[in-house]
Amino acid sequence: MPNSQISIYTQKEQGEQWLRRYRGCLPVFACVLGFTETGLIPGISAAGRTPEDRKYTACADAEFLYYGPEHKAQYPLPPLAAGASPVLISRAVFESLKIPVHLFNAGLPQPPAVPVIDLGGAPAKCLSGGAAMEITTVHHLFEQGLLWGEHLAANIQQGYLIVGECVVGGTTTALAILTGLGIDAAGKVNSSHPVCNHAQKWALVQTGLEKMKGSRGQGAGGREQDEIFQSQIPNFVDPLELVAAVGDPMQVVVAGMAIAASRSCGVMMAGGTQMLAVYALMSAIAQAYALSWQPKAVVVGTTRWVAEDPTGATVDLALNLGKNSLTPSGETPSLLATHLSFADSHYPQLRAYEQGFVKEGMGAGAACIAAHLSQDWQQYQLLAAIEAQLEQLSIALN
Repeated sequence: MPNSQISIYTQKEQGEQWLRRYRGCLPVFACVLGFTETGLIPGISAAGRTPEDRKYTACADAEFLYYGPEHKAQYPLPPLAAGASPVLISRAVFESLKIPVHLFNAGLPQPPAVPVIDLGGAPAKCLSGGAAMEITTVHHLFEQGLLWGEHLAANIQQGYLIVGECVVGGTTTALAILTGLGIDAAGKVNSSHPVCNHAQKWALVQTGLEKMKGSRGQGAGGREQDEIFQSQIPNFVDPLELVAAVGDPMQVVVAGMAIAASRSCGVMMAGGTQMLAVYALMSAIAQAYALSWQPKAVVVGTTRWVAEDPTGATVDLALNLGKNSLTPSGETPSLLATHLSFADSHYPQLRAYEQGFVKEGMGAGAACIAAHLSQDWQQYQLLAAIEAQLEQLSIALN
């Protein structure tokens, strides 16, 4: 086992090879910020106490990641029902290890108050409408992802690229993409709630996919098309059209970035359900558009709160990615997680993670894996660095 602080849940041998390859290397971090009106539905997400708070979560997280706790924020971290933003974890590691951070705006309702690369996207409408984004926007964002993935990878000599995200409501759009690709994902995704709101997510996804099916079946042969859709979704849906119908702007950017970067360096997709959905999307896009990529260069890195979430089934979901016709080679990613624990933290906001609140976001799990890999950080070092961020934030707010 290359590192006692990292667990490998799927594709063990591939995961071990990847960890050995990048041991002692520092990554570059790219974080893609996006928005879906799905995140404004009452109760859909705990990443911000109210729908109004959740409009600004991505801006607040980006600002904290970039400037840290002592900066007077234009968008302060939103109040949560319990817990603390996972950006505290990411910031603690990236600041300590001097890891370069690149922030991308894939489609936010307002520009963040930080230096950010604007990709010319737009926020997604609620996925339940089956028309979340314009297809031209999706194609544009995918192209931007490919360009930036190639550009970032070109400047990485020995290390690897971590690609993270911040999209409130993103596990619900992830469920929609997975289901639309014919992957059994119902009841398996995660959420920022301690007990996942599977029924709420599933109802939205079914509504959105039905609407998409309806709009696609209105032309000639609509009835026949409906039957094809029901019998074999993957052969019917262009993956980029699926994103336009029920996805969010982050997904297609990260898919493009990871496809392009995998050709020349290692890629760690930072997150749980959302990145598993993007991995499935990458497989589908690569097949549909005959694009080359290196699946074995790509791993998914998260926290054990996600990987071992008793109200989801993350490991099953990762294994299911290889069981549909869009990944004929049976490609499933190696799913890694940090052993980070907050059980002994002085702060109740951090201990809330052990009760299942928050779990992950802003590349938190991957940041910890990077600290284990490059500096052999142990639990006590991570905890000390994260608590120091929270302490400075408490002082700055008082």
